[in-house]
Amino acid sequence: MCRKSALAATALALCLVPLAAQARDKHKDAPPATAPADPAAPRPRMKADPAARVMARRSPPLAAAAFWAREADIDPADSEAAVGLSQALRAMGNFDDAGAAVGKLLTVKPDDFDGLLELARIQIARNQGFYAIEPARRAEALAPRDWRPVTLLAVAYEQAQRDDEALAAHRQARALAPDNPTVLSNYAMFCAAHGDAAQAESLLRTAVTRPDATIQVRQNLALVLGLQGRLAEAEKIARQDLPPELVANNMAYLRAANGAALPAGPSRNWDALRATP
Repeated sequence: MCRKSALAATALALCLVPLAAQARDKHKDAPPATAPADPAAPRPRMKADPAARVMARRSPPLAAAAFWAREADIDPADSEAAVGLSQALRAMGNFDDAGAAVGKLLTVKPDDFDGLLELARIQIARNQGFYAIEPARRAEALAPRDWRPVTLLAVAYEQAQRDDEALAAHRQARALAPDNPTVLSNYAMFCAAHGDAAQAESLLRTAVTRPDATIQVRQNLALVLGLQGRLAEAEKIARQDLPPELVANNMAYLRAANGAALPAGPSRNWDALRATP
C-alpha cells in the first residue's frame, strides 16, 4: 500500500471509531423495549359517551340504576354517575342503597353540591327531615343563590317540626325563584298544612301555569281543592294525569277527609310528600 493510501485508511479508521462509540453509547442509554401487551389481560373500561348518558337519564329507574352503577364503578368520583344511581334507587324506594351510593361520592368529594342535594332528598323521601338539614345547609353554603337547597331545607325543617324556620326557608326560596313551580308547590303545602287553604290554592294555581310544572304540582292542587270540599273540581284535575283506579282511591281519601284539616306529615299528599327540587 502506498503511503498516501495508508494515510487515508488511518484517517478513515480514526473517523469510524468515535462514530461507533457514539452508536454504542446511544444504544446503552436508550430505554428498554416495551414488552408486547398480553392479549389475555383485561382492557381498562371506558366511560359511556354523553349521548348514552342522556339516554340513561330518560330511562326507567331499573335500567338507569344498572347503567349508573357501572359508570360509578369505573370512577367513584363521577358525580353525575353517583347521583344518577342514587336517584334511580330512590325512585324505586331503595333508600338505604341510594344513601350508600351518594355516600361513596361524598367520601371522595365531601363538598360535591349535587351529592349533598341528593343526600337531603333521600332523608326527606324517607320522612327523616332532621337528617336532611345538615347536607342541605352545606349545599346552601356552597351556592347561596341557588333555590334548591333552600326549598329542601324548608321541607326538612317541616318534617323536624321546626315551623318558624320552615316558613322562613320557604319565603327565602320564593325570593330566590319566585316563579318556580316546585318552590311554589312546597310553600303551598306548608300553608295548607297550617290552615291557610286560600293561600295554598293561590300558590298552586300559579304553579300549575308554569310550563315546567310536574304532575305532582297539579295533584297537590287537586288535593287542596278536595280538602276544601270541592270534589268535582279536584277529580277533574286528578284525571288529567292519573289512571281511573288511582283517581278512585284518591277521591275516596278526599271524601273521608272532607271537612277535616289537612293531615300533617307524609300523608298530606297521596302521591308523594313534595315535588323534588
